[in-house]
Amino acid sequence: MKAAGSSHWAAINESSFVAGMRLLFWVCRVFGRWPFRVVLYPVLTWYVATKPVARRASSTYLARMRPLASVPGGWWGVIRHFAAFAENILDKMLLWGGLIDTSRVQFHGADLMDRLLAERRGALLLCSHLGNVDLCRVLSHQQPGLKLTVLVHTRHAKAFNDMLAAIDPRSQMNLLQVTDMTPATAMLLSERVAAGEIVVIAGDRIPVAAQPRVVMAPFLGTPAPFPVGPYVLASVLQCPIYLMFPLRGQQGYEVHFEQLSETVRLPRAGREAALTQLATAYAARLQHYAARSPLEWFNFYDFWHIQSGHEDATS
Repeated sequence: MKAAGSSHWAAINESSFVAGMRLLFWVCRVFGRWPFRVVLYPVLTWYVATKPVARRASSTYLARMRPLASVPGGWWGVIRHFAAFAENILDKMLLWGGLIDTSRVQFHGADLMDRLLAERRGALLLCSHLGNVDLCRVLSHQQPGLKLTVLVHTRHAKAFNDMLAAIDPRSQMNLLQVTDMTPATAMLLSERVAAGEIVVIAGDRIPVAAQPRVVMAPFLGTPAPFPVGPYVLASVLQCPIYLMFPLRGQQGYEVHFEQLSETVRLPRAGREAALTQLATAYAARLQHYAARSPLEWFNFYDFWHIQSGHEDATS
């Protein structure tokens, strides 16, 4: 099911995009946000012109989003999409540098998380590549009693992670590199959930494996592959699943929490149907929030096909 010219997301080397962010970060700190944008757009024009795979992926996504939300078309739309990505990267750096006022963040559904903490229950928190997850990681350090384990595969973005670590070493705390879910990893996560920790995992990128386990779910008008790992993990950990969407609103950042499922049971008969139902419910909520902030979904590869291989889409 590999599309011609497609590439698995893990093979995309993001460092070429963020290589100039140190300079742009300095421009923002010294001169402000608007001078940062003035410098940014010529860089983005060059980037979009020289990265055809990422450009096509952005254009395809925006075309699928257009029936649901107002998004610019053509090259300008793609540039605006990558500009939102650059602003997101800048915000990550500003957040870990303590340069964004997090007291103004608006929360929706925070009572769900408050109840978990009060009951000292563990849970699976399903996030996505929509918005700025680092905002919630920074905020977690301000919440007494909250412990996170964030499952990541970030070896393709080492330069960016090193840059964040130089700003604040805490940016690398509570991260657990996972290429494949082994029994040892499952046991470790089970112990942490039993102790009341929250395991964070993305639900909109297929596993880094030769034969990724996915189901097809409707997303932006076309079936797309979504991983089943989060739901299998929740069934093994015997914990509820919550959703988190941290978005940039008109008045600043806002974070939305929802419950996807109190329990996950995967019977032998109908297992595939149960997994598809959960992935479909997740995809529907992802689409809902993506339509609210259409330029904030940052998956710059052919999302609607199962990818394999090692083509570098950004070099």
